[in-house]
Amino acid sequence: MAKKTRVIIMGAAGRDFHNFNVYYRNNPEYEVVAFTATQIPGIEKRAYPTELAGSDYPNGIPIYPEKDLPELIKKYSINEVVFAYSDVPHEYVMHQASTVLANGADFRLMGPFATMLEAKMPVISICAVRTGSGKSQTSRRVTEILRKKSFRVVVVRHPMPYGDLTKQVCQRFASHEDLDKHECTIEEREEYEPHINNGIIVYAGVDYEIILREAEKEADIIVWDGGNNDLPFYKPDLHIVVADPHRPGHEVAYHPGETNVRMADVIVINKVDTADRTNIATVKKNVKRLNPKAIVIEAASPITVDKPELIKGKKVLVVEDGPTITHGNMPYGAGTIAAKRLGATEIVNPRPYAVGSIVKTFEKYTHLGAVLPAVGYGTEQMKELEETINKTPCDVVLIGTPIDLRQVLQLNKPAARANYELKELSKPSLEDILEQQFPRK
Repeated sequence: MAKKTRVIIMGAAGRDFHNFNVYYRNNPEYEVVAFTATQIPGIEKRAYPTELAGSDYPNGIPIYPEKDLPELIKKYSINEVVFAYSDVPHEYVMHQASTVLANGADFRLMGPFATMLEAKMPVISICAVRTGSGKSQTSRRVTEILRKKSFRVVVVRHPMPYGDLTKQVCQRFASHEDLDKHECTIEEREEYEPHINNGIIVYAGVDYEIILREAEKEADIIVWDGGNNDLPFYKPDLHIVVADPHRPGHEVAYHPGETNVRMADVIVINKVDTADRTNIATVKKNVKRLNPKAIVIEAASPITVDKPELIKGKKVLVVEDGPTITHGNMPYGAGTIAAKRLGATEIVNPRPYAVGSIVKTFEKYTHLGAVLPAVGYGTEQMKELEETINKTPCDVVLIGTPIDLRQVLQLNKPAARANYELKELSKPSLEDILEQQFPRK
């Protein structure tokens, strides 16, 4: 019998598990010895369970902190290390590759066509060049258009399996009760709840072939709602990629966002209402150079606030979308823009009042301005976020997250919420493109 290739998969509880499921599971040529984990707190020091890993792994597959990678390569005589997470600079990827090579293993990036599953009906994928570019509002806009055309639409969301993996194999969300039933984190609620509020069923989990087959039973069209700047797990019939002119140049500098740009059928340059025209021109020039065949749409994300009267003349604590302003490298988000526009006298810095893991978040992401990232990857961290908000001396809290934190946290001061939706400003619009590719039933 030929000797198996011994593999470690580097990940962050998403792409890593998918690559294993579709390529390495039940593959007699490989033995996946371990996963490593980074980016998300608390996802290491557990195992990928045998229920998901298959009969070749009766004890499951251990998950280690990424910092242990050099030691693991040597200890287990690893032949190949697969890099399988997203939203990182190209230079960072090559530093990881150099570490792997120096310790004696091959370094691998798996291409989309080795890992994409094929659906029985059309798939529209919504991806991005960076996290926080505006995938969520673009996905909502696409589902709105398709529903008006009488299509049954199901959204499949990029994975966020941070809890018990055996309970998260295939999850279906159609109501707020489903969010509670599945013990969703703040990050999960931010992605699922807006679709549920619009009457859209959402699937997510760990095993995306099982998820696909379940979603197919309820859909005429599946919308892949991507995470970070990762590539789609399903082969798209229409690939829409969102770019952010607040971070010009990132469309050519981050993995795998540049791949998304090169693959795109449509590129939405979002937030042009709040970005510098020079930066917009830079993004447009770069995406045209990388992918001259793609249709480019300029779009805005108009910001509204439900209680604007609370902001003017007040000291405001701004709570922003966590992923966007942490590993998305944005120093601020929609909440900060809204607070300044509405005449806040001060945006209060929450750092001195942070507790627990929130302190570590500020230490890790030194680029952050006077904002509080809405990190909440588990019950304990959600409590720490709540405590940090309640300890911060301010007149009002302005919530700039995709969900209403007032519904999941007990706040001791008045709060308002900023919201934003996609508005196309150029032709052809998304509606024009969808009408051409998916005519009315």
